[in-house]
Amino acid sequence: MVEDAYASCARDARVHYENFPVASLLLPRGVRVHVTAVYAFARAADDFADEGERTVEERKRLLDGWMERLREAASSGEPGPAPRRGEPPSTVAIFLAVGETIRACSLPPGLFEDLLSAFRQDVERTRYATWAELLDYCRRSANPIGRLVLRIGGHRDAQLDAWSDDICTALQLTNFWQDLKADYDRGRVYLPREEQHLHGAREEDLAAGRMTPAWQEALSAGVLRTRGLFDAGRPLCDAVRGRLRYELRATWLGGTRILDRLARTGFDVANRRLVHGVLDAPWFAWRLLTWAGPRNRTDPGGGGS
Repeated sequence: MVEDAYASCARDARVHYENFPVASLLLPRGVRVHVTAVYAFARAADDFADEGERTVEERKRLLDGWMERLREAASSGEPGPAPRRGEPPSTVAIFLAVGETIRACSLPPGLFEDLLSAFRQDVERTRYATWAELLDYCRRSANPIGRLVLRIGGHRDAQLDAWSDDICTALQLTNFWQDLKADYDRGRVYLPREEQHLHGAREEDLAAGRMTPAWQEALSAGVLRTRGLFDAGRPLCDAVRGRLRYELRATWLGGTRILDRLARTGFDVANRRLVHGVLDAPWFAWRLLTWAGPRNRTDPGGGGS
């Protein structure tokens, strides 16, 4: 039954497109099944927060139910009742797998709760005044995933956690920049208002799909900050052992490549969403094969298109 639950989580991971690896074949199966359980848990809860057709109260109710199921699964191993209205059909499988993963890998349930607190914040909040506010959101919406993956891989070290936090926050910010217009259309803007005001970027232009020089400058500043986080976290990709290091390197390369493409396209996020495709595979393979030590960024294009 547990094997079937993990298989269901793996199918969830394959259905949702991501620019960055999600429990890819780079990971050994013993790690991959647990990572897919974490991903399925987070993906479903994130969908509750993002679903535009549900009311705010309905989304809060679903997230509260997810928290109840999490605590039950973590304490007793039971996945809870059959899916309630609004929950995905795979709910029971998700929590059967998550409960088993928490016990097998000795995962702190608090990291899962942090994720849910961030998803609930997405329901209640649509703008951020300062970078400090946005980074606190990333601390709960992204960083727990990296820490959970490290623990699943057998790593429990404060320095590794710190590097992982830098990379995960950078990945979250990268998603925000590439989805700036799409998020706006759903009612949210993640680029802090202090950065918008500094460059004179106006939401009226974003609404009209105009990537003005002000918005380009604001996004450029956001990308520069994000690159700093990727660079700060890069030592993690060399510090872990086994096949996990190649998964982390691929993830790091995927995030920085999107930043490079954003810069080369003039941050034209109003008319296109930059994604990785099959044509990127040779580039990734080459960069993984030639990966070496601490990187000296001398090529703003990140080593080719």
